[in-house]
Amino acid sequence: MNIHEYQAKQIFAKYGVPTPRGIVANTPRQAVLNAQELGGNLWVVKAQIHAGGRGLGGGVKLARSLEEVEKLSNEILGMTLVTHQTGPEGKLVQKVYIEEGADIKDELYLGVVLDRAREMPIIMASTEGGMEIEKVAEESPEKIIKVAVDPAIGFQGFHGRELVFGLGITNPDEQKKFIKFAAALYKVYMENDAEMIEINPLIKTGAGDFLALDGKMGFDDSALGRHPDIEDMRDISEEDPDEREASQYGLSYVSLDGEIGCMVNGAGLAMGTMDTINYMGGTPANFLDVGGKANAETVAKGFEIILKNPKVKAIFVNIFGGIVRCDRIANGILEATKLVNVHVPVIVRLDGTNAPEAAEILKNANIPNVIAATDLADGAAKAVAAAKGE
Repeated sequence: MNIHEYQAKQIFAKYGVPTPRGIVANTPRQAVLNAQELGGNLWVVKAQIHAGGRGLGGGVKLARSLEEVEKLSNEILGMTLVTHQTGPEGKLVQKVYIEEGADIKDELYLGVVLDRAREMPIIMASTEGGMEIEKVAEESPEKIIKVAVDPAIGFQGFHGRELVFGLGITNPDEQKKFIKFAAALYKVYMENDAEMIEINPLIKTGAGDFLALDGKMGFDDSALGRHPDIEDMRDISEEDPDEREASQYGLSYVSLDGEIGCMVNGAGLAMGTMDTINYMGGTPANFLDVGGKANAETVAKGFEIILKNPKVKAIFVNIFGGIVRCDRIANGILEATKLVNVHVPVIVRLDGTNAPEAAEILKNANIPNVIAATDLADGAAKAVAAAKGE
């Protein structure tokens, strides 16, 4: 689950992570009132969407008067903001964050993510604040400092020293402030079951203080039961409606850009299925894991969601029968075709418990657009061929 910048900064404030003051607004008039409450003569009007790159897309602008605050808020609210993370369809801006201006002397990058290879969180820092970290990693990887933190010991002084020395922070007072900032951010990450925290940019002011000028957070959905306050921050208008609908039926669905719909049980098998489709010359239209309790209703809902994508030209059903028997899945597929108008070829590969019985069920059903496959490679090849009209 992701949250907005203003919500991330609310969490930061609870842990003493310094940020500029700001107030969220839904209308231009409210934005002006917020600016008046903050005071001063320089404000930043920030679009609130679940994506990075807002500044480059025109969603972050400086205002030097209340009239400008109203004008810029009016321009940003209701716009479809396109960034490198939204895709070409963009996201509708429904909120803006009015933030006080800051005295920016330097811009850094700071983030905390899980390193699955090391099996522990890593803190990433860079002097290239304000730039896309992916671009920095590609073009100048030496400018990214990575410090792994073993959860058994937590953030220690030597972690902080490795960060400040790597960033070239030599002033002792600034070193202490940065280490305190990083320690607090690590605590935010661990205590809230976050999957990712990113501050880009983290600024150093003229007074040598460090402020989170931005804030991006994502959380482990499976841990939200421990954090009802964070779950209350969920903005479903920012989520893909098909993914949201799928989750209500116990399906894990992610939309992709290809033409072959995938219905698989198990995330690992789903990833292997998509890789094999790519290897065979096709492109997957989605990731869809029906889980271990697939039945006619969930399979029908899976077909329905997949077929909402007009680019889908074939569906590859790849199920390994372990917890759920293959014959039950086969009957579920046949029932689903009665419930949903499946107008594209469906390639079915069933293996595991009662696989021979399942093959017989599909054969005897004699449905023209349901095509049996013998194994993963055969199924992927047939799906690619069907998508090409062969």
